[in-house]
Amino acid sequence: MNHDHDMTGPTDLTGLTVGDRDPELAKLLDQGLDAYNFAATGTGPKDQSEFSVKAVDPATGEVVGGITAWTWAGLLGIDMLWVHEEHRRDGWGGRLLRAAEEEARRRGCDRATVSSFTFQAPDFYRRHGYVETGRTLGIPGGAGDVHFHKSLTGNPAGEERENPHRN
Repeated sequence: MNHDHDMTGPTDLTGLTVGDRDPELAKLLDQGLDAYNFAATGTGPKDQSEFSVKAVDPATGEVVGGITAWTWAGLLGIDMLWVHEEHRRDGWGGRLLRAAEEEARRRGCDRATVSSFTFQAPDFYRRHGYVETGRTLGIPGGAGDVHFHKSLTGNPAGEERENPHRN
């Protein structure tokens, strides 16, 4: 029996190093992926940016939450949105999200994307006009990662121009 292609056999690890997070490697991978993605999409570094929105309780000066986000050639991507547990019923989440969407529009975005674990806030995003586009299963605890899209122009989800930077 020929075992050359046996999928259960040993793996060749020659030249590979496994270890903790490597910031230098992460930077190299980021640069390599950016170059590939820019070439594939007809975009460049000028089409990308990052921003944040911070919520501060005016009565106490306490940071109660925030958003980190990025933009890329008309697309808003929400990385993280968090509101302190004691303030989750005070409307901060919606205010943060609206502020991020407005900033994205100011930066030329016409669509948004975000993911939320099923135990986090998928209903929050649905209430704010985000449409589920898919799920990744297998999140710890039997959860899923729900992927969302939203038009920032009032058009139904998915009706934006495929790539506004190409002619």
